[in-house]
Amino acid sequence: MKSPPGTTMVAALVHVLVAFSAASSAAAAAGDQPLSKIGIHRTTFEIHPGAFVDVPPLLLGLQGQDQEWVTIGYSNPKPSKDDWIGVFSPANFSDSICPAENQWVEPPLLCTAPIKFQYANYTSTDYAKTGKGSLRLQLINQRSDFSFALFSGGLSNMTVTWTSGYSTKEATAFVEWGVQGQIQILSPAVTLTFSRNTMCGSAKTVSFAEIDGSNEYNDFERGSINTTYQLVKDLKNIDMVMNIGDMCYANGYLSQWDQFTAQVEPIASTVPYMVASGNHERDWPGSGSFYGNIDSGGECGVPAQNMFYVPAENREQFWYSTDYGMFRFCVANTELDWRPGTEQYKFIEHCFSSVDRQKQPWLIFLAHRVLGYSSATFYGEEGTTEEPMGRESLQSLWQKYRVDIAMYGHVHGYERTCPVYENVCVAKALDRYSGAFTATTHVVVGGGGASLAEYTAGPRARWSHAQDLDYGFAKLTAFNHTTLLMEYKKSRDGSVHDSFTISRDYRDVLACGVDNCPSTTMAS
Repeated sequence: MKSPPGTTMVAALVHVLVAFSAASSAAAAAGDQPLSKIGIHRTTFEIHPGAFVDVPPLLLGLQGQDQEWVTIGYSNPKPSKDDWIGVFSPANFSDSICPAENQWVEPPLLCTAPIKFQYANYTSTDYAKTGKGSLRLQLINQRSDFSFALFSGGLSNMTVTWTSGYSTKEATAFVEWGVQGQIQILSPAVTLTFSRNTMCGSAKTVSFAEIDGSNEYNDFERGSINTTYQLVKDLKNIDMVMNIGDMCYANGYLSQWDQFTAQVEPIASTVPYMVASGNHERDWPGSGSFYGNIDSGGECGVPAQNMFYVPAENREQFWYSTDYGMFRFCVANTELDWRPGTEQYKFIEHCFSSVDRQKQPWLIFLAHRVLGYSSATFYGEEGTTEEPMGRESLQSLWQKYRVDIAMYGHVHGYERTCPVYENVCVAKALDRYSGAFTATTHVVVGGGGASLAEYTAGPRARWSHAQDLDYGFAKLTAFNHTTLLMEYKKSRDGSVHDSFTISRDYRDVLACGVDNCPSTTMAS
């Protein structure tokens, strides 16, 4: 282990294998990955003969399970309150395989990191006195072996031991499909493979809240478990789910994508699970992203683009349109340029202009960053209420093509505007709208799980009708071609906190309003 001297620690390790079935196959407010706190570059190596970690059974997934709960027992003759348990997969967590330092990443450059961690006294409150404790953690199928280590000295300096993994190259992925209640068909799955070398930055081989409380995600994404639970609970009344960016805040820690997909599996295996690109999926300097920050941790969109199917003509661009029932969804990629004259701007206008409002009367615009209106403090500190050049570039399209609702994430909270155009409420904000289109209603619904964002202090902008600094999600229901309901629900209990209804027939869609009909004169 080539590491500088650090605080001496105690480490014990146990190795667990996973069986494969052929048929089964941010500072918190800023979005920092909790795993980035672990200073693997300062490690020392010292096994204490009296320390141990015990994790039965040694083989998981014998019944074809994709996830199992294990109880970890451990002991340390010299315990401290800073002792912690790390779970690694693959089991080898040597820093000898680290790539060269990257100019965009400050040390520690973590090429391997635990897939989850928790302090030894998390459930064993007397651990510091007795040196004995246990944790119950959920493990998902990472397609490799696991190792468990007991560390002392905190997260900044640590001891590392390791063991070898085993090959899973012979495992074959299959898809089981067919009409519910009838004989299911088993077919080889088409797979897309990516590795660290596929990324444009220093992605780690090892965001979302952990259901077992590990990784301190109870401090960052504390609302995500409740959001997922409410969606699963109401799944019989849901036809499709849209996740519009910043899905799991893996930030280059690729194992967190496995944790995320395992959490949403009950949803994604039942209804279409559509996604969009956010800054924590795509942004990286010199990669072609519109913003030159390091929010993706070097992923540059590769995991998101390969793990989820979207009907995009170009997977790298990741913008697309989809018709579902009575909805036309136009999904933009705010991490690539959307301004007039760009390819994405042309796509957005074509998506709006090509919809048949007799078949899909409800036109919805979706994007991660707020291209419309927001009262978030981080926008206010920049002297704006949106992404720069956002609505200035697109508001003429929203108005011309009568976009009913524009929805965004990025700001961690909820906010709804009046029907607004060029910063002016064209109509009063109501709980029920009827008749001809007046202007687009903008809804920020970014409180799915990550730490909440504050609103600017002082008088509220006239266009801001409703705000909620809490975790929640939106639900759109098209009852028929003339009635649409938007509900904002609390993640904690599924209760409706805000809602509005639009009642509009086809003649109302065609009716002229502000800046959405050709100019006429007395002569014409």
